[in-house]
Amino acid sequence: MKEIVVLSGKGGTGKTTIVGSLAMLMPEVVLADCDVDAADLHLILAPEIKKENEFWSGVKAKIDPSSCTGCGTCVEICHFEAIKMADETAAMVPFACEGCGVCASFCPEEAITLEDNMCGLWMESETDYGPMIHARLGIAEENSGKLVSLVKQEARSLAEGSSKQWLLVDGPPGIGCPVIASLSGTDFVLLVTEPTSSGLHDLERVHALTEHFKIPAGVWINKFDLNMEMSDRINNFCSGRNLPVLGQIPFDQEVVTSLIAGEPLLKKSSGIAAQAIRKGWQEVEKYLQKNLT
Repeated sequence: MKEIVVLSGKGGTGKTTIVGSLAMLMPEVVLADCDVDAADLHLILAPEIKKENEFWSGVKAKIDPSSCTGCGTCVEICHFEAIKMADETAAMVPFACEGCGVCASFCPEEAITLEDNMCGLWMESETDYGPMIHARLGIAEENSGKLVSLVKQEARSLAEGSSKQWLLVDGPPGIGCPVIASLSGTDFVLLVTEPTSSGLHDLERVHALTEHFKIPAGVWINKFDLNMEMSDRINNFCSGRNLPVLGQIPFDQEVVTSLIAGEPLLKKSSGIAAQAIRKGWQEVEKYLQKNLT
């Protein structure tokens, strides 16, 4: 089983659209949506949820109003302004607590306790193209990378247990903890960028991350024909870093049409973008056969 993570370094480059199309091209695939902050792979793959599981992480403060004397100590020492006075009793401000525990430690009446926090759900689902593991964080919950690691772990176990050929991961944007968690144990990273200054800047950052962890990577330039000068700069950057450009996808209005329909591009279209994705996947396969066998 080979594992591919699709990353972008930034949001909005078309990463999820590409993952949805690759799901149709890759045989015997398990899918994992590790962009748990704003998961949207389900919008184009329409998974049927088979099982929902609670995700618990961290703690949140809880005030016992019967023990609180309204001294205001907790209100004064909370740096996050997560506690307010209400009817001469301390009360938690919804979604504001960071679980640091200072209020519980200094409450003279011991009226504040820290309780385990249920901060999201992770799901086992089935799509037309293979099983999928995905997740959803609760409102205002923080993504530390733990949920990403859990999604990856469950997807990998599913792929290995069912003898699947591929594990395809839709990674989170940026270069922080969630991205690092999504890279754990992967065989290859497909970096999706766009011909803009921010696209090149974030490609440089996320490529530095893959180099740090010594993970092979290749690049697809999405909507490359909208700014040929910037696409040339990206190609030159990749050439100077021995980073192979394995695909260049032109702008195609049919991509928008497929997203509106809530379906993978390759299911709706055989246009220029769909053709470029098929060709790009062939190049990725060639690269993997040459370098990972």
